[in-house]
Amino acid sequence: MRRFLNADGLEAVALVLILLIVAGTAGWASFSHVHDWTMRHVPPGTPDAFGWANAVLSDLVPVACLLDIRRRRRHRQPISYPVFLMLAFASFSLAAQLAVADASPSGWLLSALPALAFMALTKLVFTGTPTAAPAPAQPAPAPVPVREPVDAEPVDVPPASAPVFTPPTPAPVRSALVSSVVQAPRNGHIVSEVTR
Repeated sequence: MRRFLNADGLEAVALVLILLIVAGTAGWASFSHVHDWTMRHVPPGTPDAFGWANAVLSDLVPVACLLDIRRRRRHRQPISYPVFLMLAFASFSLAAQLAVADASPSGWLLSALPALAFMALTKLVFTGTPTAAPAPAQPAPAPVPVREPVDAEPVDVPPASAPVFTPPTPAPVRSALVSSVVQAPRNGHIVSEVTR
């Protein structure tokens, strides 16, 4: 009950009540005009229910078309066919309103007013701006602790020197077979000899 006590809820209830009153009044007037017009142009002996059936069709098909247009827009489907039907049946209803009126501009306007008011309010209700659904509530993130700055004097840290790599010295290799290599000149050439 509380949600209807806010401004949006009261406006929505008032709009629905106004639409129902206009629908009832316009329906009675428009249905009567379409019924009378239909019965004037049908063969004698046609049941009276035929006139009322035409009245219901001509005034309620446009409402159904508006609902279908909304559904198709939500699903991104083409709307040309329901728009065509809505215009055709609304034109039929207005033609019936004008046909039973006095042949004067004021007679035509007064006769067509109920149907026009019903169509205008129906369009207003069904094509109003949709309200966005509220986003699902997400848990709030945990608070991040705030660190306060510490007043400290800067400390000089000497840069560390990189360690110097010194390769190990290889151990001398001695063979039991080779005791020494002697290079001696012979005939102008240096010849290496192995001594034991």
